Amino acid sequence: MLDDGIGADLALPGMRGLLRSVRVPEFAGTTFHEVEAKSVLNRVPGSSPVPFRWTVNPYRGCGHACVYCLEGSTPVLLGDGRTRAIAELCAGDTVVGTAPARGEGGRGERQYVRTTVLAQWSTTKPAFRVTLADGTAVVASGEHRFLTDRGWRHVTGGWCRAGRRPQLRAGHILLGPGALPAPRAQTPAYREGYLDGLVRADAAGEVARDGRMDVAFPSERVALEALGRAHHFLAARAPVAAGAVGARGVLPGPATSARVATGLPREPDDEWCAGFLAGVTDVTGESTAGVLRITTPDDEILGAAAGALRRLGFGFAVEAPAALAAGWRRRVRRLRLAGGGRAFLRFLTVVDPAVSRARDLAGAPVGADAGQAVVDVAPAGDATPLYDITTGTGDFVANGVVSHNCFARNTHTYLDLAAGADFDRQIVVKVNAARVLDRELRAPRWLREPVAMGTNTDPYQRAEGRYQLMPGIVDALARSGTPFSVLTKGTVLTRDLPRLQAAAADVPVSLGVSIALLDRELQTRLEPGTPSPAARLQLVRRITEAGLSCGVMVAPVLPLLTDSTEALDALLGQIAATGATGASVLALHLRPGTREWFLQWLEREHPALVEPYARLYRRGAYVDAAYRRALGERVAPLLRRHGLTGPVMPPGGAGTVDAPGHHAAVSRGAAPDRAPHRPGPGEAGAAEQLPLL
Repeated sequence: MLDDGIGADLALPGMRGLLRSVRVPEFAGTTFHEVEAKSVLNRVPGSSPVPFRWTVNPYRGCGHACVYCLEGSTPVLLGDGRTRAIAELCAGDTVVGTAPARGEGGRGERQYVRTTVLAQWSTTKPAFRVTLADGTAVVASGEHRFLTDRGWRHVTGGWCRAGRRPQLRAGHILLGPGALPAPRAQTPAYREGYLDGLVRADAAGEVARDGRMDVAFPSERVALEALGRAHHFLAARAPVAAGAVGARGVLPGPATSARVATGLPREPDDEWCAGFLAGVTDVTGESTAGVLRITTPDDEILGAAAGALRRLGFGFAVEAPAALAAGWRRRVRRLRLAGGGRAFLRFLTVVDPAVSRARDLAGAPVGADAGQAVVDVAPAGDATPLYDITTGTGDFVANGVVSHNCFARNTHTYLDLAAGADFDRQIVVKVNAARVLDRELRAPRWLREPVAMGTNTDPYQRAEGRYQLMPGIVDALARSGTPFSVLTKGTVLTRDLPRLQAAAADVPVSLGVSIALLDRELQTRLEPGTPSPAARLQLVRRITEAGLSCGVMVAPVLPLLTDSTEALDALLGQIAATGATGASVLALHLRPGTREWFLQWLEREHPALVEPYARLYRRGAYVDAAYRRALGERVAPLLRRHGLTGPVMPPGGAGTVDAPGHHAAVSRGAAPDRAPHRPGPGEAGAAEQLPLL
């Protein structure tokens, strides 16, 4: 079965168990061949020099090649309404995505939700500038997709073989909250206004509670975020003012508020009004479904807040008095910010309240206005470093508009696929992997030997964000009492850390991360679809902070490119800082298939090195023995200096290895006695190094 837009020539009729071949928009240029495997527990050939006998590979091929990308400085909307450049995001960060609206009348509509960044990576490719009617300019790759009033649209057309992909055109309106103004500086006037609003609103709340008024305040105490900001602001003021906050950190009541609050100025300016609103909001404000409400029993504060909103250009409504139980003497009114998600985010930027409960856009409907109409799409010049992230919802908000995100070589030749581009673009997915593995592990003949994952293709590549096969695989291994190891470059593993922690309580679990180099510019050209070195270092740190051991494979080291003492010393120093148990360094291994692909890259990027590499690899897949000895002598003291001599993949999991799919003897310079066994279609290519892409 083929999805729409997939020609019959893209299917693999000889592939056993093929269900369908699909292309999905979030993986432009990639075809997923979904198969039902008869077995996923693969025995490693006896001739293979690896310290384990069994592997599980839920995928064949690797989709780490990046397709959807934005310029590194593009601001991404965080879960608290602030923004951060996409180049600075890491796995685990909370951002704003979208989801179908709930309830009646929500068909086809979307709402904002909080979501988690699962991975971040970059590449270098030609970029385009999308200009909107309000002057906003977004720099993105041609494959990038935006949500418009007519559905998802690519920046440019033509990714599929049929030449049809919906693309942006002038007049299309991009959905999203719109570009945000620059954050307002916290000037002295802002600070004075903030302190006044905070203290007066808190004092009014105390009076209301003492008078037994039925007031639905968001919090009985001022939030710690507001107290921290107040202390910071007070530190810059006179000692008498600083003394107004007691040692317990509680804001003063009405009797002492005058010592801190300045009162409403005769002619308040914009900065004072913004600060006053922030202070009042931090005590009495709360957002629900992206709608901010300020609730107070004090008419004077309510009027001052309304005046500040009006001065700063915000619309608002005064909601009907809240009904009180019989016997209460007063009623409470509240201000509701008008204008939807765009006005709310502008409020967060201009006013900048501190407390989290007043900064949540989740639940607000996704909309747009005429200012977000596309005016022009034009090339942005030469190839540009571009970044992308994977999120739990499959999208995120950048530059004020909704963007869609994305989700071993030679074994592909057994499927009549190329080891180069096809490895990146033709991904075989064993959709029933978890179910079949669970059955195989229950068999009486299974002896619970260690199982290795990531020795051929990465189990946490971007496709895992779509198919989510690993949670079931991890659970099946843990339930059966089978020790296992995982080696990856993919920060999608962060999603499964709680599950891996739980599994480690039942069976030995070994984790390893592959980090080849620190040079960001070289990495984007060599591994364009993988998470950045910084993101992978952060992944190791998250693993160790979760109480799990993690080793690092410094592989492949590229002769004459990444093998200098200075480069290795810097990389090992950063690895040590993550808490890694150990590190192993291995030179590039060029098997047939990988060899042809890499030499094409080398000839294109570093033509002067083609001849030296021909000499270093003149005997076959392994680098010259003299080079391996020299590399080992250079690395050994660095490992000792940084305390990285421990096991890379601790024993008890799936064995101790020095690099993806390589026995320790290989990294010490021992050449194989014979050419490694070439596994057949039913065997695991466990001796294959993880691919460069």
